[in-house]
Amino acid sequence: KAPEWLKTEIPAGGSFAKIKKDLRGLKLNTVCEEARCPNIGDCWGGGEDKTATATIMLMGDECTRGCRFCSVKTNRKPGPLDVNEPENTAEAISRWGLGYVVLTSVDRDDIADGGANHFATTVELIKKKAPQILVECLTGDFRGDLSSVDRVALSGLDVYAHNIETVENLQHIVRDRRAGFKQSLSVLERAKATKPTLVTKTSMMLGLGETDEEVLHALKALRAIDVDVITFGQYMRPTKKHMKVEEYVHPSKFDHWAEVSKELGFKYVASGPLVRSSYKAGEFFIKNVLLKKSEGSRSQDLSKT
Repeated sequence: KAPEWLKTEIPAGGSFAKIKKDLRGLKLNTVCEEARCPNIGDCWGGGEDKTATATIMLMGDECTRGCRFCSVKTNRKPGPLDVNEPENTAEAISRWGLGYVVLTSVDRDDIADGGANHFATTVELIKKKAPQILVECLTGDFRGDLSSVDRVALSGLDVYAHNIETVENLQHIVRDRRAGFKQSLSVLERAKATKPTLVTKTSMMLGLGETDEEVLHALKALRAIDVDVITFGQYMRPTKKHMKVEEYVHPSKFDHWAEVSKELGFKYVASGPLVRSSYKAGEFFIKNVLLKKSEGSRSQDLSKT
């Protein structure tokens, strides 16, 4: 039985209802719904800061991979990409008044570039229609094809996210066999190398049977390639077909990993049982990372004049 600290309120509110209605009308998918996220009301409603954040899932709702923690449907041969999706997505996002949008996708190993061009085109259209909106892309690993990483990294996005999901020793148990710790690190490293001003971000689930030593090893490996942001959340079993929760990690342990991460040099950490990789991303980034970066670059520009 899940402990008290994992219970959340049923979502409501005007912003929540508007986003839900638009999604249906434009046939868009959100990972918020597909992955049954517990924070959907908080993020879509804008939370305390009124920086509404939505996570759009591109390229359909069927994934070519089958990770043991994930509730998204699996299909080795999903349908073709919707060529109108980048335009529809950009149109919807520019209408919603979002401060921050996260674009993610199912894995599409059936497509030559893994869908990188589809991703990048969506970003380019959003920035054209609504340049003030901050865009995060949470991508897959593109089977290790770094030219696909380059395409997304150079599309005009603000944050490049790719999740390692768990510690190195549990990768083969938790994730699809085509994924891996070193391959994921290579994606994050390449994104930063391609565009050094990008904020890079990753996420880990706790409660899968990991040890403290394994978590620390993962954090050090991420800092070695200059990953800026990390989030930690409790693994929640979506259905009985998925892997069991090994441990409901106490909130104090999440606080511990937040402190350790800050000491290691991560610029921002979100850590708590209900945190998901895109949880209230707008509030966190606008306050803590992107505005500080832009202030830094503005003061550099002023010093040149």
